[in-house]
Amino acid sequence: MTPARLPFFVYGTLRPGEVNHDLFLRGRIRSEEPGRLPGALLYDGPGYPYAVEEPGGGPVLGELVTASPEEYDELLAALDELEEYAPGDPRNLYERVAREVVRVAARTAVRAWVYVSARSGVVRVRARGKLIE
Repeated sequence: MTPARLPFFVYGTLRPGEVNHDLFLRGRIRSEEPGRLPGALLYDGPGYPYAVEEPGGGPVLGELVTASPEEYDELLAALDELEEYAPGDPRNLYERVAREVVRVAARTAVRAWVYVSARSGVVRVRARGKLIE
């Protein structure tokens, strides 16, 4: 089954000025704008930032990134690899899920792909990671 062509919500190393922004997004995106992910908390590490779904939590601040149509499939595959995500793999660090993200400027919600901590890692992230306010 082919995943929907949703924009991506990025909150860590893919944000502008961070190490993976230019490596993965430059030349592949049509637009990016500030966004907020409600119902999640952001933790620093271990190793990377992790968004953890938490009803009533957040919002997590980040960027809503819209891929260029001709680059979409390649970008999706590259981000899945970066986030060590494979559909149904119990070893995933992250899960790619479709969630409502609020466009800050327009104050409207849009569905977007978000990489959140896989369930198997949530306890570890909460125990060893540092909550980012």
